[in-house]
Amino acid sequence: MKLIIFGATGATGKCIVEQALEQGHLVTAFVRDPSKLGIMHSNLSIAKGDIMNPSSIIPAMQGQDAVLCAIGAPANKTGRIRSEGTRNIIQAMKTTGVKRLICQTSLGYGDSKKILDQTPFIFKHIIVPFVLKKAFADHALQEEYIKQSQLDWIIARPANLTDEAYTGVYKQGFPVTEKKLKMKISRADVADFMLKQLATDTYLRKTPGLSY
Repeated sequence: MKLIIFGATGATGKCIVEQALEQGHLVTAFVRDPSKLGIMHSNLSIAKGDIMNPSSIIPAMQGQDAVLCAIGAPANKTGRIRSEGTRNIIQAMKTTGVKRLICQTSLGYGDSKKILDQTPFIFKHIIVPFVLKKAFADHALQEEYIKQSQLDWIIARPANLTDEAYTGVYKQGFPVTEKKLKMKISRADVADFMLKQLATDTYLRKTPGLSY
């Protein structure tokens, strides 16, 4: 499959790139700074551009089979890079006829807010409303743009991301009332889940949560 990956230089994005290449996909990494990717492979192409500049996305989008999006920003940073960047990606997909969008957001806001009942007091009452407030608001708007897009979308909502190793064993698509969640998952396992969505419609137009 021909895949374009946005957020490819981020920690989760790099995991997606590496696993996609291991699986034999033809990968285009869309990046602002190619030097930050640090991956070389015969099936890897680099597209230099800026997701906040819509005209730079369309040439890289041409001929792709699917889009994987793991764009992000520091939790306390102002701005709407997730939402506005994703809206630009969606527009480029519509312009070029690419239909499949698999996007990573997060657990803990909107209709998944109740899941926070399982997190420590400091996380639910201090970190989320203060440190993560801007990031969660941006994710919520990002999801709204995706849901309105009429694309074949899947939104992956991971719990707290870690740099732990790939396991291939994690909970997915659970209700917000699910008990005994560890409320964490490795970026490598998130990448695993996202790539598996290329070949299944199980979560088509759904927002499955991911956690151990």
